[in-house]
Amino acid sequence: MEEVKKRDIRQLSLAELEQFFLEKGEKKFRAKQVYEWLWNKSLKNFDDMTNISLETRDLLKAHFAINHIRVDLMQHSSDGTIKNAVKLYDDKIVESVLIPTSKRITACVSSQVGCSLDCNFCATARLKRMRNLNPDEIYDQVVAIKNEAETYFQRPLTNIVFMGMGEPLLNYANVLTAIDKITSPEGLGMAPRRITVSTVGVAKMITKLADDGVKFNLAVSLHSAINETRSRLMPINDSNPVEVLGEALKYWYQKTKRKVTYEYVIWEGVNDDEKHAKALAKFCKLIPSKVNIIQYNPIDEGEFRQASQESVDMYVRVLESQGIIAKVRKSRGQDIDAACGQLANKNEVAKI
Repeated sequence: MEEVKKRDIRQLSLAELEQFFLEKGEKKFRAKQVYEWLWNKSLKNFDDMTNISLETRDLLKAHFAINHIRVDLMQHSSDGTIKNAVKLYDDKIVESVLIPTSKRITACVSSQVGCSLDCNFCATARLKRMRNLNPDEIYDQVVAIKNEAETYFQRPLTNIVFMGMGEPLLNYANVLTAIDKITSPEGLGMAPRRITVSTVGVAKMITKLADDGVKFNLAVSLHSAINETRSRLMPINDSNPVEVLGEALKYWYQKTKRKVTYEYVIWEGVNDDEKHAKALAKFCKLIPSKVNIIQYNPIDEGEFRQASQESVDMYVRVLESQGIIAKVRKSRGQDIDAACGQLANKNEVAKI
């Protein structure tokens, strides 16, 4: 007889777990004990729940599974960056990255297997979207990187960015549930201000974030404030043009009073002129914001090439002349394809 697939216990809320125990004639407080093992201690199997009786552990094993991720491949960059190829319960692969600097250690995590948005400069877009990640799969990526930070650097994880594979706002409910677990005292207890969710600019979901009163930071992968150019780079701009995105961001700031970070790559012959720099400066004036100018990380021998240093300097001059904070970010982990836009570029397992 075919074995019935067991439900992942981490899909249950604390209240649902309490109800399960009551229905089985167990004490209600058992649920809180199990919940702590699952989320606060990130346990991978029921047998290690040492303050719970063998009978109760057997009961849990009979009804539930713990679909924990597994780091299938870990690559170390010469600059200290670590990239994880993470195998999920259904054998699909996502990638996450530990980025160390002198002041912080950041976890860059994925929210989807692949991506549906077809940005022309990004390796992940070539995989297409296979499925959304569950909250526990997102959470587990953070736990893995937290453990690596402590093991390899003897330092704590300080920041989390949702800038890995996938578009977080197209997996809205699961991403917010994962963040709730990450920030909860019953989970990892991280401060929401240490978390940044990066989006390509799904306007209606940015509005929803504002309505839901989230406490984390928002970043927008912008790359041009001119519709014609942005649509060439990012097809989503056809349905979410710059003007619509701008209105959603004004609403975000009105509701949250939190400034936005614009992630911006400058490409040779695409957006490396003064017209694009001035358009960006004008867009930045809509709400309090800052700009991260990111080094381009090639994914093949295609049409996109990093702009000259002169163009980057010109952008910084134009932005700073308008009182806009602009930081030029050097990419980390390029030698292991862990830099921005490179995830799933050369990992053959991820293309299955």
